[in-house]
Amino acid sequence: MLLDTASLYFRAFYGVPDSLKRADGTSVNAVRGLLDIIARLVADFEPTHIVACWDDDWRPHWRVELIPSYKAHRVAEVVPGGPDVEETPDPLEAQIPMIRELLAVLGIPVVGAEHHEADDVIGTLATRADLPVDVVTGDRDLFQLVDDAREVRVVYTARGMSKLEVVTDVTVVGKYGVLPSQYADFAVLRGDASDGLPGVLGIGEKTAASLLQQFGDLDTLIAAAADPEAPLSATMRARISGASDYLDVAPTVVEVVRDLVFEPFDARLAPLDPDAVAEIERLASDWNLGGSAQRVLKALGNDVAGA
Repeated sequence: MLLDTASLYFRAFYGVPDSLKRADGTSVNAVRGLLDIIARLVADFEPTHIVACWDDDWRPHWRVELIPSYKAHRVAEVVPGGPDVEETPDPLEAQIPMIRELLAVLGIPVVGAEHHEADDVIGTLATRADLPVDVVTGDRDLFQLVDDAREVRVVYTARGMSKLEVVTDVTVVGKYGVLPSQYADFAVLRGDASDGLPGVLGIGEKTAASLLQQFGDLDTLIAAAADPEAPLSATMRARISGASDYLDVAPTVVEVVRDLVFEPFDARLAPLDPDAVAEIERLASDWNLGGSAQRVLKALGNDVAGA
């Protein structure tokens, strides 16, 4: 199980009341919410391994150099030579170190990669896995990883934890009319305002799907636009040709990286040793985590009274 961690802690922050605080007034709603999400996922899907995939750089400069509008509307501060600062509510920002500390004590590895997003970490781990994979995210971009033959699914959280959707090949085809292997090209053509991707003017979801059904992939479509004999209307030919600069670079931005290199880590789920359990219980008391810590301990296989 690969967690798109930021996607989940943002969801937790906005889904759990901010009135939950520890003694010094620091909010703990995102911490509590994330623990409950992990407990629910482990209980429902029974993974043998789990990884908290991390945005070491949520807006990599190499993607921005190709498409300057990429996630630009979410930038709070541009940092020359380093990762830009994402617009994050202060009460959530204060909880991120707490989340990392708890994940470490729980034995859930946090895995990131310099100059890359969590999506790229997920893409690499999902591609290399030699066992079934569930990717937990609220980000449609990761539908490109779905692969029934390799048992890679997305557990989609956009409708909330009470309405989780398990996305397979059939789901993607049913929703969008394209195969998961075509989804990145589909997203390039359609664009995505939430990521600052303009798409091709005049091409929405239905047209993008129709073009990919006809031509198979973006490269073949671009070649058809340059071929006067290809079965493509003059209007569509002009739209594709007019967006050539964008189409030259957008696939590199949209496609997740699948060949990152990581230091070895152990992602196997197992009950914690007594010292780790005691540390979690201490943090639960100090940070006012209520039953959330008990629930995640129980999900991990620890005998916990009252969980």
